[in-house]
Amino acid sequence: MTHDTRGAEPAAPGTEHLSAATSETLEDYTLRFAPRSYRRWTPAVVATSALGGIAYLADFSIGANIGIAHGTTNALLGIAVAAVVIFVSGFPLAYYAARYNIDLDLITRGSGFGYYGSVVTNVIFATFTFIFFALEGSIMAQGLELGLGIPRWIGYAVSTLIVIPLVVFGMKALSKMQVWTTPLWLVLMVIPFVYLVATHPDSVGQFFAYTGEDGSGSSVSTASVLLAAGVCLSLMAQIAEQIDYLRFMPPRTAENKRQWWTAVVLAGPGWVVFGALKQAVGLFLAVYLIASLDPQAAASANEPVHQFLGVYEEMVPGWLAMTLAVVLVVISQLKINVTNAYSGSLAWTNSFTRVTKHYPGRIVFVVVNLAIALTLMEANMFDFLNTILGFYANCAMAWVITVATDIVVNKHLLKISPPVAEFRRGMLYPVNPVGFVSVLLSAGLSIVVFFGGFGAGLQPYSPVVAVVLAVVCPPVLALATKGRYYLRRTDDGLPLPMYDEDGNPSGAVLTCHVCHQDYERPDVAACVTHDDVVCSLCLSTDKVGDHVLPAAGAVPAPR
Repeated sequence: MTHDTRGAEPAAPGTEHLSAATSETLEDYTLRFAPRSYRRWTPAVVATSALGGIAYLADFSIGANIGIAHGTTNALLGIAVAAVVIFVSGFPLAYYAARYNIDLDLITRGSGFGYYGSVVTNVIFATFTFIFFALEGSIMAQGLELGLGIPRWIGYAVSTLIVIPLVVFGMKALSKMQVWTTPLWLVLMVIPFVYLVATHPDSVGQFFAYTGEDGSGSSVSTASVLLAAGVCLSLMAQIAEQIDYLRFMPPRTAENKRQWWTAVVLAGPGWVVFGALKQAVGLFLAVYLIASLDPQAAASANEPVHQFLGVYEEMVPGWLAMTLAVVLVVISQLKINVTNAYSGSLAWTNSFTRVTKHYPGRIVFVVVNLAIALTLMEANMFDFLNTILGFYANCAMAWVITVATDIVVNKHLLKISPPVAEFRRGMLYPVNPVGFVSVLLSAGLSIVVFFGGFGAGLQPYSPVVAVVLAVVCPPVLALATKGRYYLRRTDDGLPLPMYDEDGNPSGAVLTCHVCHQDYERPDVAACVTHDDVVCSLCLSTDKVGDHVLPAAGAVPAPR
């Protein structure tokens, strides 16, 4: 590892806020490349931490809701369709995050959106985090009301406030919490399902025979399958939360190659396998409760706390069953909502810093994100779950599939897009129409279809519209623009290689002359006004552009 020895000069006027910003971003590398000096976890630990983030119970509600609406067969087919789409689109994103150690926003910037263009996708992702925070918080409040008699509106506040101290400390604290709580969570979640299958084998037959609340799911219906898939596809943006962990993967080497790939696949797109299983189990538990309980009790069969409590009560005394149900709900809610709060704060902070060129601190947006989520909970969003998730799915699909298409098709098949996702200011155009326009078209038209703008017959097909447009538009626009809006310049002014002999981002260290901190090679660029280097955050907060390299013309990506 080398070190740049050029002298650092005093900070320029107006940059005094950088010391605080630098200190905070170096805790979890908010807005920037994650250096190998920080990435000391093994692939297994990173994967376990990432999978801890899918401990949410929303899957059980989603599975129950779509099954009650469309019947078991249509719900299972919808779950399968969504899982395939999510896995295929998530794979290239997870690989880029783990290989190049950047989050999905930084990937998005250089994969068809431009430096400012990806702000729109940050808003889409931030929306995902507060919608699902609110959903999980609602589930926790249901558990607190049932188990402890706490009024639901107070439970909403408790489920929100309890997350703040846990999420303040970034990746180090989150990884420990996820690893420590995962074994207990798995035991509490799996045992009820195993118990039912073993002691009530007839429940399996009831499950597959279930035709929905109104009996309309007696046969396979394309419209029902797609409507069910549309709700499940709202979870597509979960890959961005997986990536917030995967960006801390260690360098891939010949020695750890198999372990590295296993971790990336399981904790990246593989999350959806576990998610799909939870959705199916949620419907299974709901069908059992509907068949076994009186109609009034069965009305809450889509609430996870009632699902698990109903089975626990058959296994153990009532007081212990209630305790186990509440503990499961609280652990699950904390495991996912610390991730929702953390990832949402990154998304809001990233957008705000780029637009205003001021870093306000990630904690500010932890509070903002949680305030929005609390408002949704108090507005009782749980009663409108299918509509909210079905609408949001169109936005999530438009973003994720557009980026995946740019990586697979534009970067590697057509070779129009630069092979590595660039993210530094000065290297990118402000907006690249390839991704920006693709997302607007895909999300916009699919939302119109979702709300019946083209007739009731086409309404279930909004996921198809979103996927097709997000696959077709990026290569068409890239060819039409000849790839000229990807890179503002191809040379960052530094002679040191960006990658080592294994193709991993270089660990060579350079010192930013503005904030006087050391950074690894991918996180810095040459300064236009000094014979020195400047880090990516100082470039982002440079209000007058003193350090930003000039454009070098619309030249094709190097090959």
